[in-house]
Amino acid sequence: MTQDSINQDISKMTIGADKFKIPMPPQFDDLKSQQLYEKQRLAASFRVFSLKGFDEGLAGHISQRDCIDEDTFWVNPLAMHFSKIKASDLVRVDHSGKIVEGNFAINNAAFAIHSRIHAARPDVKAIAHAHTTFGRAFSSLGQLLKPISQDACLFYENHGLFEEFTGVVAELDEGDQIARALGDYTAVILQNHGLLTVGKSVDATVATFCSMEACCQSQLLAQAAGDVKLIDHEVALKTRQANGADIVTWGNFQPIYQVIENQDDSFLE
Repeated sequence: MTQDSINQDISKMTIGADKFKIPMPPQFDDLKSQQLYEKQRLAASFRVFSLKGFDEGLAGHISQRDCIDEDTFWVNPLAMHFSKIKASDLVRVDHSGKIVEGNFAINNAAFAIHSRIHAARPDVKAIAHAHTTFGRAFSSLGQLLKPISQDACLFYENHGLFEEFTGVVAELDEGDQIARALGDYTAVILQNHGLLTVGKSVDATVATFCSMEACCQSQLLAQAAGDVKLIDHEVALKTRQANGADIVTWGNFQPIYQVIENQDDSFLE
């Protein structure tokens, strides 16, 4: 996010931005401070997934590209409940699968998927994937989300569909296939599997994932009730441009972060 683009997006979507304080992504004087901050936000993201009920046994993972060594990324340790994860528990792994920092093993599927997407998309700083209730249900339909609401417009012509379920992802070539289905989009539906989102920060990535899960629920309900009315193509694109602005996707995470921090800030440790 450049400061000019942030200022332009803020001016379009707020009243009083020129006089009153609004949330803004932090700026850092050194990379070590940035690294610690991003690890803490990643740990908080697992607490959010836990609060939302997105934990499912060993399944589910969120990663954050390391800001110092960008060929490595941080991810959750194997078999640790999302509600218990702290910044100090996170594991850093390189694209060859070598654990370079941390004290725990990691999920092989997490490595196979996240390493290939991080390698294919240098612009992506974070990736989120989980086997959520409505994401799983929707993924079985083999279809994309439709522009049936303002929130769903975020994904209009902005998500892909990985149409082949090959079992538990274990091989790097399967991760490559998912990366190709994702393309340049913000999200991909993994058929008969679940949802995956990416972003320029872990805040944006997780907020987008939560929104996608909710949009899956909304479309399932709407389609069960009858025929849906779609938002016009041009309006959907315009709405996506507003909803998908970097400052907006980042900002969507801030209210839920406040809840998590107020409940239990041990993730900072």
